[in-house]
Amino acid sequence: MMHRATTADSSVLENLGRQLASHRVSRNQTQAQLAKEAGVSLRTVIRIESGASTQLVNLLRVLRVLDLLTNFQQLVPQPLASPLAQMHAKNKSRQRASKRSSVAREAPPATAWKWAEPSEGPRKEDR
Repeated sequence: MMHRATTADSSVLENLGRQLASHRVSRNQTQAQLAKEAGVSLRTVIRIESGASTQLVNLLRVLRVLDLLTNFQQLVPQPLASPLAQMHAKNKSRQRASKRSSVAREAPPATAWKWAEPSEGPRKEDR
């Protein structure tokens, strides 16, 4: 199993190296110019373009010079909240405005209800 992962890794690095070389050539830059502008050695650029392993910081420097760093940052998107967390967050914010009902907002008449007098005692219905 370890061999498959190594083969897959080397294949990904080779494809990445070819794409970076193609992008560099389309910008009409030599490997030496790219290396100087990125602040890495010429050998590092050659290693990256050939698909050899390199330090991540060197890859970032090359991507920055080739204006590809923002694309690289999209490789790992921001994690989404779990569905349960999304549901709780959704319930906290209102989605729509409610209609105002004039009937529901009216105050009830003052004589509609009153407390029973303590001297009256329990009513027949309460016994």
